Amino acid sequence: MDTKQTTRLSKFLSKHLRHAPEAIGLHLEAGGWVAVADLLAACAAHGHPLTRDELEDVVEDNDKQRFAFDEAGQRIRAQQGHSVEVDLQLVAAEPPAVLYHGTVPAALPAIRHTGLQKMSRHHVHLSPNEATARRVGQRRGRPVLLAVDAAALHAAGGVFYRSGNGVWLVDSVPPQYLHELPG
Repeated sequence: MDTKQTTRLSKFLSKHLRHAPEAIGLHLEAGGWVAVADLLAACAAHGHPLTRDELEDVVEDNDKQRFAFDEAGQRIRAQQGHSVEVDLQLVAAEPPAVLYHGTVPAALPAIRHTGLQKMSRHHVHLSPNEATARRVGQRRGRPVLLAVDAAALHAAGGVFYRSGNGVWLVDSVPPQYLHELPG
């Protein structure tokens, strides 16, 4: 499968495993899981046929590791980023002292005023390093990097989760825990 086709399928999977499973007749089980057989049938029925091998390639080759199979390889889910109601069954964890968030200059006034908010998602997504945050911020133009004082936020009662692909999740980050890094 070429890069363009992999990207197209990854976007299709993201939409339907994170935001609109019902649009192709899927129902997310506890933990956000869907039977692989059901997903493949739904994809085929909605103009995106793919084989199990192609699905595995999309999961393995995704640069952000957005998707994961269960231990038996019979179910699949999006690791995070859902806008539909789902309990990913994540366990609270102590974060590293500093985490990072990539954004764009246009978002800075709101962030400076209210901090990072989850908006329509379940959590704010934070990166474990600057390089990953920069990649995330670049999706919509020139990135701005923010350092998050995760240790202080955690000490103040912020609850953090670490998804299976290493993304850190938190309900919000008030502005006093944010520091803009030089560009």
